[in-house]
Amino acid sequence: MTKDSQIRLVLADVDGTLVTNEKVLTPRASKAVVALSRAQVLFSLTSGRPPKGMQMLVAPLKIALPFAAFNGGQILSPGFDVLIEHTLDDDLVEAITHYLDRHKLDVWFYAGSNWYVPRLDGSHVDHESATVGFSPEVVPGGRVPSGSIVKIVGVSDDHEIIARATDELRGLFGDRVAAEASQPYYLDVTHPRANKGTVVEYLAHWCGITTEEIATIGDMANDIDMFSRSGLAIAMGNAMAEVQQAADRVTASNEEDGFAEAMEELLKLRGQ
Repeated sequence: MTKDSQIRLVLADVDGTLVTNEKVLTPRASKAVVALSRAQVLFSLTSGRPPKGMQMLVAPLKIALPFAAFNGGQILSPGFDVLIEHTLDDDLVEAITHYLDRHKLDVWFYAGSNWYVPRLDGSHVDHESATVGFSPEVVPGGRVPSGSIVKIVGVSDDHEIIARATDELRGLFGDRVAAEASQPYYLDVTHPRANKGTVVEYLAHWCGITTEEIATIGDMANDIDMFSRSGLAIAMGNAMAEVQQAADRVTASNEEDGFAEAMEELLKLRGQ
């Protein structure tokens, strides 16, 4: 574990970490990001959200570094120019869609900054629309643009099915995909280079620092990749046990301003 005094950049997950369950960025969290800047600690974001769903955070937090959407499927500039994009091969899109359909999961597609669903009254569509601040386009039968799919999401309120499908997809497609549950009810499938660990490496290269000088903070299994490639890993108090066990320390939950608490502790241990 890297000493707090050596940390030069913090990379934060969004949902379940930076914001509350109601998707609110609290005043204390905003103040913590400002305090990092004043202490000359860089800050950026990585999320499973599409780029449009991060607009309400990038500007208020004055993000000046590249940030990642789709779990690293896209890395964008603060002006939302796409710097890197990892798309899934069309044959994989078809095979994954068939698998998810067969297991009765709703299937969502993301291409560029667009979000496609089979129907507007599907599970969690309203909830996700409120979270990301825009509505999807309906594509009956999964007819989506070829050569452009960045992320596929399987949706189900049966959390056991999500967990089982995650493991089965990894077994079926091996290193051709990255499959992680971004929420207990969402199974995210992306290109294998589209993971939060690669975001850590990209930002280290961009900033001219080592990955050991980066602290990461998150709450879900898809955050473990970035934990393993950073110098300091912080799990939220609301994180599942396997995520907490993979971290160097655990903070309070996202409903208790755990992000801000972790940043305040980091700066205190730096003597700032």
